Amino acid sequence: MPVEAAPNQKEARAIGTHLEALGRLLAGIAPWLELESSATETPQETTLRTRYRTWALAGITSALDPSSPDAMHFGQSSQTLVDSSFLALAILRAPNQLLKKLDPTTQHRLAQALITQRQVQPPFNNWLLFAALNEALLFKLGQPWDRMRVDYALRELQSWYLGDGTYGDGPHFHWDFYNSFVIHPYLLQLMDTLADQSPSWSALRPAIEQRAQRQAAIQEHLIAPDGTYPAIGRSITYRCGAFHLLADAARRHLLPEAITSPQVRGALAAVMHRTLDPVGTFTPEGWLQIGLAGHQPSLGETYISTGSLYLCSAAWLPLGLPPDDPFWSHPPQPWTSQTIWSGKDIPADHSQDV
Repeated sequence: MPVEAAPNQKEARAIGTHLEALGRLLAGIAPWLELESSATETPQETTLRTRYRTWALAGITSALDPSSPDAMHFGQSSQTLVDSSFLALAILRAPNQLLKKLDPTTQHRLAQALITQRQVQPPFNNWLLFAALNEALLFKLGQPWDRMRVDYALRELQSWYLGDGTYGDGPHFHWDFYNSFVIHPYLLQLMDTLADQSPSWSALRPAIEQRAQRQAAIQEHLIAPDGTYPAIGRSITYRCGAFHLLADAARRHLLPEAITSPQVRGALAAVMHRTLDPVGTFTPEGWLQIGLAGHQPSLGETYISTGSLYLCSAAWLPLGLPPDDPFWSHPPQPWTSQTIWSGKDIPADHSQDV
């Protein structure tokens, strides 16, 4: 994989960029890897999924094998805390196909790799969730895990809640897509994995889910009739990954009653076309390039590199739903902005505090 990065950053980003690509890509396709074939699925999709399951396991195994030329760098930069965590998210989203099918040696190496990440002190923002999710995977691996890292992250995020489905990324609000890139999807996964390990964590679950539902509604409203959306805030080069939460809410059947699955299917498809179809999105060899609508390297912050861009796969989470799910089987419907800007009369949106 080539390494595209900001000027003078290529060498530094090369340490973790391959782990970024692996963890982020798998985090998006993990629910599809986990999905069992059904009578309504085409034989071609069943064959394709089997092939990708094999590749995913081989990739994780090689990434953790110190003798492999594909061995990846855990704990060698602060960025590897982020991307070991995206790998953990992927494995937790596909426990039967990824976690349970790793051989014992690779499972042990995975645990050790996550433990090395504890040497990275996360800044006082969404990074607390990266440290917490690594501990969640250690729990699933049957390894000693640090409850304090989890509890600290959950408590701080509750103190940063600002209302109307929105958390601060730290004590202050930042107008970007980090509520979707990281905050809500990670909180939902922590609830899935660890809520039952503490009554105080379990008590947070209803509010965490209701807040995620409201933020998903806001995300659906942000998608314009043509599939564009505001290019606001940092990490905009994650492209359609900006709608990580909306895709996750659809996968979880967590959408609010006023927003249907076919609306979200159409909206996400439009966003994917706007962010992945433009000329320059990929190199001639097929690797993603920095940008939002084509190749726009100036949009990339100093921490952005080729591997970072594969967070766009988060928009594909509904692939984990079977073909007969309403998300796929119901007829197309216009999403909210299409309905409003076509002149139709619909109820107004209102804020929600939980």
